[in-house]
Amino acid sequence: MTNDTRDAAPAGGAGSAAPADRSRTAVFGLGSMGEGIARSLLRAGHETSGFDVVAARVEAFRAGGGAPGEPAEVAGSLDAVVVVVLNAAQTESVLFGEDGLVSRMHSGAVVLACATVPPDFARAMAARCMEHGVHYLDAPISGGAAKAASGELSVMASGTPEAFAAARPVLEAIATTVFELGDAAGAGSAMKAVNQLLAGVHIAATAEALTFGMTQGVEPARFVEVISRCAGTSWMLENRAPHIVDGDYTPRSSVDIWPKDLGIVLDIARGAGFGAPLTAAALQQFLAASGSGLGGEDDAAVAKVYARNAGLTLPEPGDGKG
Repeated sequence: MTNDTRDAAPAGGAGSAAPADRSRTAVFGLGSMGEGIARSLLRAGHETSGFDVVAARVEAFRAGGGAPGEPAEVAGSLDAVVVVVLNAAQTESVLFGEDGLVSRMHSGAVVLACATVPPDFARAMAARCMEHGVHYLDAPISGGAAKAASGELSVMASGTPEAFAAARPVLEAIATTVFELGDAAGAGSAMKAVNQLLAGVHIAATAEALTFGMTQGVEPARFVEVISRCAGTSWMLENRAPHIVDGDYTPRSSVDIWPKDLGIVLDIARGAGFGAPLTAAALQQFLAASGSGLGGEDDAAVAKVYARNAGLTLPEPGDGKG
């Protein structure tokens, strides 16, 4: 890894040698991303506990080799905590709530906070952690569930050199690329906001383009075949459009994530006196999808809003084409 904010170097990940330092870790949030992170830590040889509000996820992780014990029981022995929850409120609850971890963790341990949160929130959490002698790495992640499972995430991280040093064994297990964006929390979350602006707009634009094509007789499968090889493509298009073609809206990343994340982007933009009209337009489409009862579906389901408004019929599972 590198401290140069312009570049990033490999951090380990899939196929890398086991780390020299084994750590006692815990992952909070065993959704599609958190479960992959937790299993990557196990695969790298770290003793890892996993916790989630859904008991079945915890049971499944323990059955696959996860360490036993409740949060209060293991907190004092943890070298690192990876927080992969939905938002700032849940992050704060894990760290400083009624059963918060930080006051129980030993001096020199580190928190890797991976949720998309406002930069000011990340700075506040870092300050509170340091009051207890615990390091805080502002460490938003990107790459999706598949790369989380294979230990090939990208991490947009910022924090003190000591925080990076304490987090290094975890980073080596879960990521192939770690962007070191500065020596204070907040810079990682700022970069994640930039990423989420683009990602959310690209998902909405993919849905708009695919359904627009349908009005012109372009079948969704043909859309993916052609546009994914043309200048109009994006990573999100290539990842999400096949979900629409397959009629598969199993949530890898749900619609309801985007009102939160794009809302954060717009809040930051307002604070900076910056207009973000494309973000605002994309947000409205995700809000419409959520308001239509699609909030728990894969975020590609935003295409259903366009299809409904245009009187189009999207592919069903097994169709293979529009």
